[in-house]
Amino acid sequence: MNEMSTVNKADETQTSRPQPKPGVLDIAPYVPGKSKGSHGKTVHKLSSNETPLGSSTAAKAAIEAVAQNLELYPDGAANELRNAIGEIYGLNPDRIICGAGSDEVLSLLAYGYLAPGDEAIYSQHGFVVYDIAIRAAGATPVVAPEKDLTTDVDAILERVTDKTKMVFIANPNNPTGTYLPFEEVRRLHQGLPPHVLLVLDAAYAEYVRRNDYESGVELAATSDNVFMTRTFSKIYGLANLRVGWGFGPAHVIDALNRIRGPFNLNGMAIAAGTAAVRDRDFVNKSIEHNEKWLPFVTEELEKLGLKVTPSVGNFVLVHFPDEDGKRAKDADAYLLERGCVLRMVANYGLPNSIRMTIGSEDANRTVIGHLKDFLGQN
Repeated sequence: MNEMSTVNKADETQTSRPQPKPGVLDIAPYVPGKSKGSHGKTVHKLSSNETPLGSSTAAKAAIEAVAQNLELYPDGAANELRNAIGEIYGLNPDRIICGAGSDEVLSLLAYGYLAPGDEAIYSQHGFVVYDIAIRAAGATPVVAPEKDLTTDVDAILERVTDKTKMVFIANPNNPTGTYLPFEEVRRLHQGLPPHVLLVLDAAYAEYVRRNDYESGVELAATSDNVFMTRTFSKIYGLANLRVGWGFGPAHVIDALNRIRGPFNLNGMAIAAGTAAVRDRDFVNKSIEHNEKWLPFVTEELEKLGLKVTPSVGNFVLVHFPDEDGKRAKDADAYLLERGCVLRMVANYGLPNSIRMTIGSEDANRTVIGHLKDFLGQN
């Protein structure tokens, strides 16, 4: 086919079927972690930062109760869930919005505050949903380089222009597991123009045990341009139901409520989230499990000669040697053959690294044992 025929064919396609708006086809689709090992078998799934402790029995009971009335619409305002979150965290429920996972809340922020010609900044190895949401809103993503796989406040501030309307910060960050001390978050906020919305994504906040960390509740409560997002998918074990929430200024909540779907959370999600957030025993057990096994996994991997980025979340980022047969892709294939599913993070700009969720004792020990074999240390 000659060049003119190719052009004509492209023009014909443009007019013969509906076309997405400019920029949509430039978005790289989100690729979730694998669920199955090679040959379809899965022994241990450690690819999506899911809790190994399941979910609260109270949450499961709440789902069963809702299942008796599936013909009824849920509460469109998720009042029960917002009230429960407000009760546990000491927040005004009127300044809380709930979504189908924190992903939806992040997308609503982009749709509500970004337009073509605007820019939004996120860090080099930040959550890929930021890029997707920014582009879907028609705005331009601006990536700020990190320092030692950690968000760099100065790099972000250097990239603020008169087009900047939003900054996304994951704290702690996924997939690196690093975090910004709250004094650095405050310095970032103070350096931003008042019309720029600072979004603090605190999906892993419950796991952090550092004295210099704060999820962003206080800053979101006292500032007109700070918004915090959280999720029930991690420590609460409700990933299957898609439950998230956000807290921020009343004027931002008002804008988001105008564009969110009228019944964006189903009744089971509302009921389970309400029960889960009040089940503090379950949350504490999850924290205790992570406090025990995060340092164990880190130390054991380092004993194998692997570099592990210090993490405050429920996962570790493991870096492999740049040697034939020993790289991350080789380790991933080796583990998949044995039914252990971890997460390659090449799409985050880390082609020779694997993210490993902190799993059950058996899962943690099994993966470490396989990696020991893979590296020829048995």
